[in-house]
Amino acid sequence: MRIGIFAGHVANGPIGKVVAAARSAADDGFPTFWLPQIFGMDALTALAVAGHDVPDIELGTAVVPTYPRHPVTMAQQALTTQSITGGRLVLGIGLSHQPVIEHMFGMSFDKPVRHMREYLEVLVPLLHGESVSFEGETIKANIGVDVQGATPPPLLLAALGPKMLELAGRVADGTATWMTGPSTIADHVVPTIRAAAEAAGRPEPRVAVGLPVCVTDDVAAAREGAAQLFAMYGTLPSYRAMLDREGAEGPADVAVVGDEDAVKGALEQLDSIGASDFVANIFGSADERERTRAFLQSQL
Repeated sequence: MRIGIFAGHVANGPIGKVVAAARSAADDGFPTFWLPQIFGMDALTALAVAGHDVPDIELGTAVVPTYPRHPVTMAQQALTTQSITGGRLVLGIGLSHQPVIEHMFGMSFDKPVRHMREYLEVLVPLLHGESVSFEGETIKANIGVDVQGATPPPLLLAALGPKMLELAGRVADGTATWMTGPSTIADHVVPTIRAAAEAAGRPEPRVAVGLPVCVTDDVAAAREGAAQLFAMYGTLPSYRAMLDREGAEGPADVAVVGDEDAVKGALEQLDSIGASDFVANIFGSADERERTRAFLQSQL
């Protein structure tokens, strides 16, 4: 299992901070560097700049929402980033959430699985250099794109529900999860996506597990901090469903918290149940963040 750095703390920029964070992750030996797309910088643009300046590290989006971007636009932007970075992009995409899409963007969130299925009908061929002629209920495209120097990037679909996981297994290269605990990864995520991939004759899918992590001697205080810092995620329906499946009261209960031995045990558990990547969202005091990063580096 590869351990990567989730760089949400620099997602708003400026770009110098993104580049510095990517360079630091690469210098420390981390194989992957992940940037979210929320309400700050455009993640693909920022990774294109960072990847141009920083070699030898894979660059992932975790994740870019699909609704605001036509799949042709997504393909062009992803392939451009792939070309600029010399083939080091992992394109993570997802639906986002109903409150964001409907109330912030003013768009319909109706039938999200249908939306994603149609979206991938256009996106996947374009990423592989093929022209598309597709007319669905929500998406239409008759086009090809040509970005010189770009290879198809691995495509991860943020998927938690069974239908989305099945779609990810059939069509994408894997999934990226967030706020999903180990029991749910083991009993739900991994078997569902693997079965779908096997049925479609596809390789074993990548499962990138994103969780908060803090190496500390004060577990109670760290969990209290996680409860406050990540409270919003316990209110979003898709994450709430995974927390309920896990038997977790809130995000603090799935955070990876404890001393070095405890965190090592948690990482070994994720590895044993089929996680290909651990995407580390480091939190805590300045000393705890430094300790956590040093420990994760020791596990590379």
